[in-house]
Amino acid sequence: MTEFNELGLHPSLLQALEETGYTIPTPIQAQAIPLAMAGRDVLGIAQTGTGKTAAFALPILHKLANTPGRPPRGGMRCLVLSPTRELASQIADSFRTYGKHMGLSVVTVFGGVGHAPQIRDLARGVDIVVATPGRLQDHLDSRHARLDHVQIMVLDEADQMLDKGFLPPIRKILRATPPTGERQTLFFSATMPTEIAKLAAEMLSNPARVEVTPVATTAERVAQRVIHLEAGGKRAMLAELLRAPGVGRALVFSRTKHGADKIVKNLEADGLAANAIHGNKGQTQRERALDQFKRGTAPILVATDIAARGIDVDGVTHVIQHDLPEVPETYVHRIGRTARAGASGEAIALCAPDDQDKLRAIEKLTRQAIPTEDRRTDQSRALPPPGNMDVKQFVRPHGAPKPKQNQGRGGRGGAPGQQRAPQSPRSAAPSVPRGDAPRGGEATRQRPERDRSFREGDFRDTAPAFITRGR
Repeated sequence: MTEFNELGLHPSLLQALEETGYTIPTPIQAQAIPLAMAGRDVLGIAQTGTGKTAAFALPILHKLANTPGRPPRGGMRCLVLSPTRELASQIADSFRTYGKHMGLSVVTVFGGVGHAPQIRDLARGVDIVVATPGRLQDHLDSRHARLDHVQIMVLDEADQMLDKGFLPPIRKILRATPPTGERQTLFFSATMPTEIAKLAAEMLSNPARVEVTPVATTAERVAQRVIHLEAGGKRAMLAELLRAPGVGRALVFSRTKHGADKIVKNLEADGLAANAIHGNKGQTQRERALDQFKRGTAPILVATDIAARGIDVDGVTHVIQHDLPEVPETYVHRIGRTARAGASGEAIALCAPDDQDKLRAIEKLTRQAIPTEDRRTDQSRALPPPGNMDVKQFVRPHGAPKPKQNQGRGGRGGAPGQQRAPQSPRSAAPSVPRGDAPRGGEATRQRPERDRSFREGDFRDTAPAFITRGR
C-alpha cells in the first residue's frame, strides 16, 4: 500500500501530513498526485468524500515550494475555482493546513462579504487564490485582479459549475489566463456528462484521466432506503426519523430555499434544534449555522443543493431527502455527505406520490433498486391509479333522467333521498399541505422556486443541469 512519504512530496508537506495524522493516501490521491507533480493536466473523476482536495492541493504546494517567485500586484500563481463560498473556505483551509510550514499566501475571494479586504489582499500579489467565479469576475472587471501569471488552475466540482450562473464567468476567466498548454490545469468532477467533457476539452491539454469509481454510483458504505408516504406525512415522518436512536449529525435536503426555512420552523416547533443554509442567508448566518452543526449544538442542518456544496463535515450519520431532486445525479452527491472518511452512514428519502417519477429516474441512473418502506395508510394504498378507474360508474345510462341539482348554499348535490354520484379518486385524495407538494388543480402551473440571481453572492438554488462534489 502506497504511503505519502513514497510520493516524493516536499519535506514540509510530509511534516504537515504527519502532524495531521495522514499517512496513507486515498485512491484518487495516490493516482492524481504523481501525475500532477509531473506537470500533467489531470481530469479526475471521483465521488464525494474521496479526498479530492488533497489530490490537487498537495501537488500544487509541492510545485510552488520548488519554484520560488512572487506574482505581480493583483496577480496569483495558483487559481482554484469553487462553486460556493463554503467550499472555497474549506479548500483554502486545507491549503493552509498542508502548507503551514511553507510561508505561502492563501486568499479566498467570494461573494457575501465586502470587496475592500479582498482588493487589499490581491493588491499584494498572492500565491494561491481560491475563488467563486462571480466575485472573481467582479475583480477582473474592476481591474483589481489579473490572471496572466497563473501557473496552475483548478476547477473543482466542475459539474456543479456548469449551472447557468457559473458558465459565463468561467469562460471569461479562462480567456484571462495563459493559454492551454502554458498553464497546468487540474479538473475534478463527480460526474462526466457531455457538457462537462466539452468544457474539459477546452481547458485541458492531453490530460491524464483518473477515475476511481464508476460515474453515478452511490457510496458503498451508505445504507439507503426510501419511505413511501402521503405528501402530508413528511413533517411527522421527518421528526420521527430525527428522534430515532443513533442519529448524530443529520443533513436534510430541501428543493427550495423557502422550503428549507419552513422545514426548520416545523422542526423547532417539534422541539428539534435545526438551522437552514441557503442562498438567501448572509455569510455570517451561514458560518454560524455550519459551526453549530459541527459542534453539535444544532445537529440538524437543512440545506439546498448549491449551498450544501461546502459542507465537508465528518460524523454526519444521516442524510434525509425531504424532497427528491429534479436531477437524478444530485441524489448521488447528496448521500455522499455521509459515510465519509471510511465511516458508515444512512441515507433516507421521503417519497410522496408526486415523487415517483424522480425515484424511478434515480434508480435508472444508479442501476439499483433502493430498499423501500411503505408508510402510507391502507386507504391511500387502496385508491386505484387514474389509468385503472372503471369509467362505467361515472356514465349515465342512455335515457336515464339527469339527477336533480341542489341549488342551495351547500353547492351541488343530489335531491333528497337520492344518492350522490361517487367522487373521483382525484377529489377524494387526501389534502396536500402547501410546501410539501402542489395543491390540486395547480399541479400543471406551479413551478419550483427559482433564484434568478447571477453571482454566488446569492446562490442559485434550483437544481442545475448536472451535478457534483469533491472533498
